[in-house]
Amino acid sequence: MSAREKHILIIEDTLTMAMLYEKQLQVAGFRVTTCEDLTAARAHLSAEGVDLLLLDLNLPDGDGLGFLEEIQGTGMETPAIVITADASLNNAVRAMKLGALDYLVKPFPESRLVTTVNNTLERVTLRAQVDTLRHEKQGGFHDFVGSSVAMQRVYRMIENVASSKATVFVTGQSGTGKELCAEAIHKAGPRANMPFVPVNCAAIPHDLLESELFGHLKGSFTGAIADRKGAAREAEGGTLFLDEMCELDLALQKKLLRFLQTSTVHPVGAAKPEKVDVRVICATNRDPLEEVRAGRFREDLYFRLNVVPIALPPLARRERDVLEVARYFLKKFAREEGKAFTEFDAGAQALMLSHNWPGNVRELQNTIRNIAVLQDGETVTEDMFPPLQGSILPKSGGAATHSGGGEMVRTPVAAHTAIPSMCTLADIERQTIEDRIAAFDGSIPKAAASLGVSPSTIYRKKETWEKEPVA
Repeated sequence: MSAREKHILIIEDTLTMAMLYEKQLQVAGFRVTTCEDLTAARAHLSAEGVDLLLLDLNLPDGDGLGFLEEIQGTGMETPAIVITADASLNNAVRAMKLGALDYLVKPFPESRLVTTVNNTLERVTLRAQVDTLRHEKQGGFHDFVGSSVAMQRVYRMIENVASSKATVFVTGQSGTGKELCAEAIHKAGPRANMPFVPVNCAAIPHDLLESELFGHLKGSFTGAIADRKGAAREAEGGTLFLDEMCELDLALQKKLLRFLQTSTVHPVGAAKPEKVDVRVICATNRDPLEEVRAGRFREDLYFRLNVVPIALPPLARRERDVLEVARYFLKKFAREEGKAFTEFDAGAQALMLSHNWPGNVRELQNTIRNIAVLQDGETVTEDMFPPLQGSILPKSGGAATHSGGGEMVRTPVAAHTAIPSMCTLADIERQTIEDRIAAFDGSIPKAAASLGVSPSTIYRKKETWEKEPVA
C-alpha cells in the first residue's frame, strides 16, 4: 500500500504543532486527520479506522498513556507513536509496554518525523504479512515463535527458498534457531515427506566425520565392522543439514565441495562413487568470511554454499519477540510440570525486555524451564527468575555490525568525545549509548537494536542519568 493510501490520526492539543505535523506528513503523501483531544479522537476512531496514531501524552481531557491502555483493552490493534515534551522520558517504558512502536521527544527535526512514520508503517505491514502466514499454518510459522520485523524477513526468505534446490547457508549466534530454520525450509518445500537428516559437524571426531557423512564399507578401516550408508545417502530424496560447517577440516571441505558439485558420494573403501539426490542446507555460528580470510575455510566452498544466505537475528534484536517466546515456553513447561502459570507480571516482562540474552532463545528456554520447575503460582514475578548472565556493550567508534534479518548491516557510529582514562565502567556505558543514539539521529529503538538491547533499557538508563546531581 502506498503512503497516499495510509491514514494517520494526529492527537495533539497544541494547534501550531498539530498543523506542522499535518503539513509535513501531507507533503510526504499521507492522508492526515487531526484531533485536539481524546473525545474527538474516540469519535473519529469509532467512525473510521486509521493506520497509525501520533499521540501526545498530555491532553486536555485525559492522559495519552491511559488512552493507549484503553485501546489495548478493546482489542483495537492501532499502532501508535508517542510524542511528548517530557524530557525525563519517565513514561517511555510504560508506553512501549502498552504497544507504542516508537517514542519522539519534542522538538525533533522534520526528517525524523517522516522517517519514523515510514519505518513504523513498514513494520506494521510486515507484521500483517507474517500474521497471514501464521493463520495459513494454523497459528505459527512452522515451529518458530515471534512476529518482529527481523523474523518476518526470515519467514519470507524461508517461503521463497523452500521450493528451490539451491543450497542455503544459515548463519547466526548459538541458540538462534539455525536447525529450526533448516527444518522449516524442509517442511515448506516439496521434500517435506522425505528424510530430514541433521549432522552436527562439531560433535563428531574429525577422523570419523567423513564416514558419518559419506558412509563406509565393512573392513575399510579399523572398527568398520559393518557397512554404513552415511548421512548423505540416508537423506536420499530429502534434506541434509550440516550444522557448524566451519568445524570441518580443509581435507574434508574439499570432499564436501566435490559432493556438492557432482551430487555423488564416495563411501570409504568403495570402488566408485554413488549418485544421490539431496537438498543441502548448511549453518555456522561463526563469521564464514572471517574464517575464509583466516585460511580455515575454503573460499570456493564458501561461494558454493552461500547461494542463498539467511542470517538469523539474536533474540535481543527481535523487539518484543522475547515476550511471545517466553509465553510459549511458559505454557509448554507449565503443562509438562503440572503448574498453574499463565502469564508474566509487568516487572518480569520489563526484566526480560531489558536483558541482552547472550544465549538467545536457548537461554530464555532454560530460564523459563527453571521457573516452571522451581517456582509455583499463576503469575511469574521478577523475583522468580534465576540469576541472568550479563553481557558487555560493544565498543563505541568505527562501525557496528548487526543483523537486519536477511543481511548483515554495517551501521556508522558517530565519533565521540574522549573518555578520561580513569573513568568508570558506568561512564563508558553512558558514553557508548549516547554516541549510538546520536549516530541514529536520536532514534532510541534503532540505537538499541544496534547495541543488542531493548529500547526500554535505554529509556530507563536515560531517566536515571537525568536524576543524577550535576557535579
